[in-house]
Amino acid sequence: MSSAFLPAVRLLCVEDNPDDVELMGIALQRADATRRYELHRVDDATSFGQGLQEDYDAILCDFNMPRFSPYAALQILMARQLAVPLIVVTRAIGEEAAVHVLRCGAKDYVTKDKLGTLPQIIERVMAERRRAADQERMARELEAAYRRLKKLSARLVAAQERERSLISRELHDQLGQTLTGMVIHLHAAQRSPDPQAARQHTGTAMEMAQAAVEQVKTLSFLLRPAQLDLLGLVPAVQAAVQRIAEPAGLAFEVTARGAEPRPPGENASVAMRLVQEALVNTVRHARAALVRVRLRFLPDGRIGLLVLDDGAGFDKHSVLDGQPSERNVGLYGMIERTEVAGGRLHIRTRPGAGVAVRAVL
Repeated sequence: MSSAFLPAVRLLCVEDNPDDVELMGIALQRADATRRYELHRVDDATSFGQGLQEDYDAILCDFNMPRFSPYAALQILMARQLAVPLIVVTRAIGEEAAVHVLRCGAKDYVTKDKLGTLPQIIERVMAERRRAADQERMARELEAAYRRLKKLSARLVAAQERERSLISRELHDQLGQTLTGMVIHLHAAQRSPDPQAARQHTGTAMEMAQAAVEQVKTLSFLLRPAQLDLLGLVPAVQAAVQRIAEPAGLAFEVTARGAEPRPPGENASVAMRLVQEALVNTVRHARAALVRVRLRFLPDGRIGLLVLDDGAGFDKHSVLDGQPSERNVGLYGMIERTEVAGGRLHIRTRPGAGVAVRAVL
């Protein structure tokens, strides 16, 4: 690659002899003509501290200076928490002194009679700095991911408890009351001396039994529609949308692209629940006239889902910023369910512009 396309290597030279800095620049260009080197000289603690206000790829520091030393430079770098690598460049250095300065934090050293090796040393310490920065970045990302996982796990437990609470309430308020009414009418029929009254009580109990069967079917459908396993995701979504939209007078449209895998993959039930939750939110809050559901079957078993309505929309930041509450529990439930399945969910909306819920599972 031409040197015109390579970024310049910026070096901060801690050197009291300007001629030595010039010699280092000449040696660098001779040894590696493919790179451009920018050298800036300082010779004491004050100018060194001022020089650190700019970004440098490496520091070249003479070992023997009357007013400064590599040890003082390393202390300043440590105090400022800077990771700029320091290379000692000197005329002569003993083995013991070389080992000591490396233990104190210098990345390498080179004698001034062997400046031809300086480009390789600079490139190596710069690569080590990049690796260290990448490792630090990955550690931060891993820690952030761990915090998100802990938060997601806590929200998942809360979502499971909300789901169980909802099922419990449905069983108690609907099915439980229906069955209790059946028992009352059956006891009344058994105790009644009047055959006509007994038949009326029995007939009422049978009607309530049929209602209980319908309630069980509805609850079972909400948990996992039978069509999902028997016919596939698209018919199940069509049935779910029709079941929710028609009683609310909401026009609907369901379309699909791609070849649906058979049998349905693990993500099919997640897509189904997202459609149900989005439709329930639309019916309850959107004041919409039309809802569109688009399914797309992607390679590797992935599913793309888009639910659009032409309703009132909402201010996403005011609703979703902050902790889950009764106001946003449905939306947070959709986000949690998608993340647990390894997908991402995006909500695009603004007041008066409807809502678009997009997920890839």
